[in-house]
Amino acid sequence: MAITETRNLPAPFIQSLGEYYGKELPALTKDKMDTSQWAPTIAGQDQLQQDAATLAGTAGKGVGAFEQYLTAAQPYQGPDAYKQFMSPYQQQVIDATMTAFDKQAAMQRRGISDQAKQAGAFGGARHGIAGSEYDAASDMNRAQLQAGLFQQGYGQAQAGAQQAHQQQMGLAGMVPGLYQADIATLGQVGATQQAQDQAGIDATRETKRMAAFEPYERLGFLGQGLTGIMGGYGNQYQFQQQPNPTPLQTALGTGATLAGIYGAVRGAAPGGNPWQGGNIYTPPSDIRLKTDIELTGQSPSGVNIYSFKYKGDDKTYEGVMAQEVPWASIKGDDGYYLVDYSKVDVAFKRLN
Repeated sequence: MAITETRNLPAPFIQSLGEYYGKELPALTKDKMDTSQWAPTIAGQDQLQQDAATLAGTAGKGVGAFEQYLTAAQPYQGPDAYKQFMSPYQQQVIDATMTAFDKQAAMQRRGISDQAKQAGAFGGARHGIAGSEYDAASDMNRAQLQAGLFQQGYGQAQAGAQQAHQQQMGLAGMVPGLYQADIATLGQVGATQQAQDQAGIDATRETKRMAAFEPYERLGFLGQGLTGIMGGYGNQYQFQQQPNPTPLQTALGTGATLAGIYGAVRGAAPGGNPWQGGNIYTPPSDIRLKTDIELTGQSPSGVNIYSFKYKGDDKTYEGVMAQEVPWASIKGDDGYYLVDYSKVDVAFKRLN
């Protein structure tokens, strides 16, 4: 007689994708990944940065470059600082000026005497008084003139000392600033070049990391897509077959073919598991041994749960189809698949 079987299975392309994913994931993750090839590294200092550091540590050009100018400025301060700026011709100028003054004074004295002679008073009291007054005034003028010349020379020398001191102090502030500007420029340009080198190192490292993780990301995309397809597509594929019985099946009946199953299910109580013993791949769950197959639900992991009867047995059972759980199935010596229920989150049980 003809046998009709109906199964609710995932679409074939979904099952194929799942089998591919289950095969590729263990193969990809079985070996430890070598992460040293993209370990972070730091770019070394650029030559300009090294030059900046060398210049900063060079005496007279880096730190403390102002000291030489402070030392040079010291002789230009204090009470005797003006002396080195006194003109070597100062005394000659004073002597020449005083000689000219004395000549003018002598001429004035002769004029007083000539006037006294003309008045007939030469040698008299009036002549003596006039001469004395003139000499007193002349001596005072001479002293003032000489003091003024000395003061002028001192003032010029003091101004020279102050100017020299200010120049050295100005250099003490300006020259280190110039050196510091050079050091800063070298450091900045060197830092820019170092950053560029670091960017190149990081880009190379990221390229290696992306190449190493590409298989994982690709497989991850496949897993995400497969999950979405399974969630939205559902178990909509129905399969029916009506194989013609062979003459041997007709003569002996299906009972002879399934004699081993009867011994296994004999005496099973409702809700119990009749398969006990040392063989973990029990009970027989090959779809070819079952009839009245109906999809009743799914396990938390998405495994389909069915109610069914074994051919030749009127009892109803609940479990899975061996062909849908290849990771938990094994083919027996008789060519039919057995299921290790410890590998699926579905319990096999008798319903009545």
